[in-house]
Amino acid sequence: MIPLPDLLLFAGAALLMVLTPGPNMIYLISRSICQGRAAGVISLFGVVAGFFLHMLAAAIGLSAIFLAVPLAYEVLKWLGALYLLWLAWEAVKPGARSPFEPRALPPDSPRRLFLMGFLTNVLNPKVAVFYLSIFPQFINTERGAVFLQSLTLGVTQISVSFTVNLLIALSAACIAGWFARNPFWLVMQRYVMGGVLAALAVRLALEPRRG
Repeated sequence: MIPLPDLLLFAGAALLMVLTPGPNMIYLISRSICQGRAAGVISLFGVVAGFFLHMLAAAIGLSAIFLAVPLAYEVLKWLGALYLLWLAWEAVKPGARSPFEPRALPPDSPRRLFLMGFLTNVLNPKVAVFYLSIFPQFINTERGAVFLQSLTLGVTQISVSFTVNLLIALSAACIAGWFARNPFWLVMQRYVMGGVLAALAVRLALEPRRG
């Protein structure tokens, strides 16, 4: 079993990850604003399904494979960094719009909402890097089965992410309304989000290979 202090520390790391602007947050906010809370919640279920896939991959040892093969880790690292830089540019480029800025988007069916939420998370490099770099630091072979420890960490991370993203999906319209009344902060939010994403990209690119 993982000691409670370690589990709480891991939950804190998971909280920081979900609060960092990224593909999951942008998609959930966009869908909640343009199609309503129900659409945001359905999309969230797809995102959660993607988390379960990441968790199972880590539990069966794919993390160890990436960490043991330098080329696999380097490819993931640089693709992730380039993807985050692209997201940063999308946030600050001329004519860009904040995810909290209302926009007219065609409604999607519940099936497509779930699928897009799932794919957005599965292809999210931030989540993959989190599982690759953070999970191993909280697993100790002396505490019992590594598989069960991985499941414990995964369920903890999913619970934190689900709670925070649910609040975001349910309150996105209210937040968007506040930004509409305060357009200066709407612009600032774009640049802050772009700066955070760019900083994450640089940090990821400069991170040395573990192991």
